[in-house]
Amino acid sequence: MPSLKDYRNRISSVKSTRKITSAMKMVAASKLKKAQDRAQASQPYATAMANMLTRVAANLVVTPTLPKLLIGTGSDQVHLLVVMTADKGLAGGFNGNLVRFARLKIRELSEQGKTVKVVTVGRKARDLLRRDHKDKIIHSITEIGNAPGAKGKIAFTEADAVSAYLQEGFARGEFDVATLIYNEFRNVLVQAPTEQQLIPFRLPENKAANENALPMAPYEFEPDEDELLAQLLPKNLSIQMYRAMLDSSAGFYAAQMTAMDNATRNAGDMIKKLSLQYNRARQAFITKELIEIISGAEAV
Repeated sequence: MPSLKDYRNRISSVKSTRKITSAMKMVAASKLKKAQDRAQASQPYATAMANMLTRVAANLVVTPTLPKLLIGTGSDQVHLLVVMTADKGLAGGFNGNLVRFARLKIRELSEQGKTVKVVTVGRKARDLLRRDHKDKIIHSITEIGNAPGAKGKIAFTEADAVSAYLQEGFARGEFDVATLIYNEFRNVLVQAPTEQQLIPFRLPENKAANENALPMAPYEFEPDEDELLAQLLPKNLSIQMYRAMLDSSAGFYAAQMTAMDNATRNAGDMIKKLSLQYNRARQAFITKELIEIISGAEAV
């Protein structure tokens, strides 16, 4: 049976842990508001860019002269997965769920006979996937939003750098299809692992539904569609990457806030349980001493 000192030490330790988790919850909550605002602000622009590309490319006849970012290589044998997580943990299942989703995607593609390559964005993706898919990881990117003076704010140049790396690899013929896997920020409680094909640009499958959803009007593009696509497709790649980074950042702080709130509540429950055990042990110790005193007095 633990001594009274052991109980006091455990209670003190749990109280210290509760202070840490409570502070981390408050820090995550303050950062979440800014990250959520940036993520929501990026959505309309990213959606408008995708819609514009759809309008430009919808009526084009596929020819070899079109940009490769649109028509692809003509093959889908080599797949590149860009797996995006956070650099830090203590966020519940935020990183683990995404990596599990990526592993299932890797297994699915491998069973289809495809060659899979992986680029990790975030330290947790690199560390977790390196355990069983080290041979597939060709590049790792960390410290997103941690540049000197950034104060945790993700810069568009960071997304542009990742986009440039993908475009260079695609131009060298290192892969045929690039897919981004990230946590889509839906609300504070829901961050859903999502996959989005980046290369080649995927047109909506149901063109009729897309036309009905958009206010269509006669357009005359100037310069020609080919030239427009050559300029818009690389920009769209960077914009979609930036939106995913902002979504992932907001989702991380939301998941961390929820996890630290749960940890603080659990620490409080643990303190109550240990305090009850401590009081029972103390009462038993006092009762034992009283019995010894009374027994000694009667013996005299």
